[in-house]
Amino acid sequence: METLILEQINSFLPSRIPLPSSKSESNRALIIDALTEGENRLLNLAEARDTQTMIRLLKENPPIFDVLDAGTTMRFLTAYAVVTDQYKVMTGTPRMCERPIGILVDALRALGAEIHYMNKEGFPPLAIHGLKIQKTDALQIRGDVSSQYISALLMVAPKLPKGLTLELTGKVGSRTYIEMTIQLMKAFGVSCEWKGNLIKVKHQDYKPTVFSVESDWSGASYWFSLIACADKGDLFLEGLKQNSLQGDSKIVEIMDHLGVKSEFKVGGLQLTKQEVKGLDAFDFSDCPDLAQTVAVTCAIIGQKVRFTGLESLRIKETDRIYALQQELLKFGAKLEEDANEAFTLIPSVKMPNEVKIHTYDDHRMAMAFMPLMTKTRVIIEDPEVVNKSYPSFWKHVALINN
Repeated sequence: METLILEQINSFLPSRIPLPSSKSESNRALIIDALTEGENRLLNLAEARDTQTMIRLLKENPPIFDVLDAGTTMRFLTAYAVVTDQYKVMTGTPRMCERPIGILVDALRALGAEIHYMNKEGFPPLAIHGLKIQKTDALQIRGDVSSQYISALLMVAPKLPKGLTLELTGKVGSRTYIEMTIQLMKAFGVSCEWKGNLIKVKHQDYKPTVFSVESDWSGASYWFSLIACADKGDLFLEGLKQNSLQGDSKIVEIMDHLGVKSEFKVGGLQLTKQEVKGLDAFDFSDCPDLAQTVAVTCAIIGQKVRFTGLESLRIKETDRIYALQQELLKFGAKLEEDANEAFTLIPSVKMPNEVKIHTYDDHRMAMAFMPLMTKTRVIIEDPEVVNKSYPSFWKHVALINN
């Protein structure tokens, strides 16, 4: 297996990081663009493999949509194929075919779609035979599993002859991702009404527009972590906006407690070190993609913290809770589960001379453990896994050593 060695650095000179574009925004914009027959001008689309896969599949329109390991691409294209009345096979990597999609399929079937499981019930691959007649304009869907199901339905809702009312049941996780979807739909001329647990979308047309994707806050989080863990250094992150659509901009608030000062300036965000204020507990329900970053940061800088809202981490690119538990142990930290799906992060006390990190085919595992290099020599297994969301990540890591 290919590995990458990160030699220990305790501090670094001031650096500028040209962050990648948001794949979350890009993938939503691409689906909306496809629903307006490509009449928009989309700028600054993400270099992430997930987004490039979406672009290729929409352009080539093959009979089989092989999404590789891209969760949003799988879910969004499934809804898109149904509403545009296409015959498609939806498939992906072996891991992608282990990630559940039953809740979305049940919702689309209730609308009138004909969808068949080609292997295991509730999981890809799928055979889609379009949507001839809309059977209902109201659906119930759980809010606590994956916001991507909800976003997929919302984006295609305006194209349904009767529109759609979604009733979200139970706890709503990743709320900010749903809000991002609604705001993006608004940017393309479609209005939604969200009151309580009901989201109503009338039948209407998207309006062609020019849309520029902003830099990725999930990708920014690893640089916040690096500042928090290093003895000295400051970074300027290019392309971040203060009034972001992305829920992962929550990293500013979290890292303010963990020793990172953020200041918006022309063209981006300046990060500098400050005193650690401390963090007792945090709920990741609305920003689960930040959990690995924050867990590793707290483990390194000595913060014992209670985490909640990690439920969706079990069905990501890997079981991220298990993966975190295994890799944190390698430098003496623990992520202990207690009652009510809560976890306690026990920080490391003594750092070994070297740590080898297994990445579990998960881009965020590779990037989240990068800041360990501020305390020890780190060996990253399968470093190319970052191509899923941030292909230039290791090039950017090299910038701080120059």
